[in-house]
Amino acid sequence: MTRLTGRALRLTVHIGEDDTWHHKPLYTEIVHRAHTAGLAGASVFRGIEGFGASSRIHTSRLLSLSEDLPVAVVVVDTEERIRAFLPQLDELVTEGLVTLDDCEVIRYVGRAAEPGEPDTEGKNSL
Repeated sequence: MTRLTGRALRLTVHIGEDDTWHHKPLYTEIVHRAHTAGLAGASVFRGIEGFGASSRIHTSRLLSLSEDLPVAVVVVDTEERIRAFLPQLDELVTEGLVTLDDCEVIRYVGRAAEPGEPDTEGKNSL
């Protein structure tokens, strides 16, 4: 189990939901790479409206022609681990915005493993 308290970095990647990496959603690839890298966690948030460097507004309103809504992938971990992950984002993110913010982790607790699933220590719960 990753233990995380105190000072940390929040990595936020702002992209469009239609952005892809090898025919898969880009946000999925970012989450899977963060998982493989052993980062503490990643979440994807879908926006209802926004615009970026292109200045084109993307919205979820019914009559809008745009379906490419904004997506934010947020990862929080230690500065060392987040900075080690940044080269992967250089490869993946060709359009979008990547930001880093200092933050403080107050509580980071996972849920208990279900019977037959690996628990937080990597052992099976029975």
